[in-house]
Amino acid sequence: MRPVILRGNAQGAYARDALTEPPLRGPARGAAAGAVPSGAATGRKARTRRRDPAPSRIAYKLHRLWLTPAFRLFLRAGLPMLVTFVLAYAWLAEPERRQVLLSGVSDLTRALKSRPEFMVSLVAIEGASPDVAAEIRAGFPLELPVSSFDLDLEMMQAEIADLDAVEAAELRLRPGGVLEISVTERVPVVVWRSRDGLVLLDLKGNRVADLDRRAARGDLPLIAGEGAGDKVAEALSILRAAQPLVRDLRGLVRVGERRWDVVLTGERTIKLPERYPVAAIQQVIALDQAQDLLARAVTVVDMRNPSRPTLRLAPAARAELRRIRAYQTGDLQ
Repeated sequence: MRPVILRGNAQGAYARDALTEPPLRGPARGAAAGAVPSGAATGRKARTRRRDPAPSRIAYKLHRLWLTPAFRLFLRAGLPMLVTFVLAYAWLAEPERRQVLLSGVSDLTRALKSRPEFMVSLVAIEGASPDVAAEIRAGFPLELPVSSFDLDLEMMQAEIADLDAVEAAELRLRPGGVLEISVTERVPVVVWRSRDGLVLLDLKGNRVADLDRRAARGDLPLIAGEGAGDKVAEALSILRAAQPLVRDLRGLVRVGERRWDVVLTGERTIKLPERYPVAAIQQVIALDQAQDLLARAVTVVDMRNPSRPTLRLAPAARAELRRIRAYQTGDLQ
């Protein structure tokens, strides 16, 4: 290789460049020593060019899709559920597999229901009379022991509450396999003589029980007539006001489903008005206390017009009254 001879200013510039540039070390020195032509250097630079940091169009779209809440929800919940459903459907497509699954579920359910802690072996009825308790047991003949899962407590409670003598009922399961039935009975307050016979009624007019004979509940007042069962509260208020007449009182009769008649011993009747019957009976009691009205030969005291009471005398008293009037007029000598 022929040496290059530098002259003049060129020699000084080369010297300055040599002093200012750092010396080459390691591989760089070897590279400089084995310098290549300019065309080869350009190709190598193209191959070692830095990669563009911007994402590709497909990567950008996938990233934007992942940021969508509905897509993330689908991947996290919808896709697993869909895969599970498809696998389960494919497995259950075989009838034999379905039968095996149903048999297993049935056996598991039966085993669970038959566990001792779920079995009912005793029925306890609280708050009921012997007759009502017997009626409840007859209406629900349970084959004990029975699983508590096989008992419809709501249906049983509704049917017990529908009994005539039961006002309310509550059913609950107690530890130890005991079914407790708490009953609140209706309290009869009157005896109603209807077309069907004697019936015990409570304060609201609800039927409590049938009665074979009046003497069986002689402690209760007697009411009669159509519609009397719907006016038990009004009848009791009249009976309370007629307490001074309790020894002669036989009962109340509903007339025309509008008003009451008070029936006394000796075939005597007090006809009360449709409105304010309590005030009318109090007026009759005041007249009796002042003038011994009911001790006279009177069969009917008509108070349907309270401002104008009307009396009906007994037949013997009417005959005697006619005789006196005839004597006063001179028709009788």
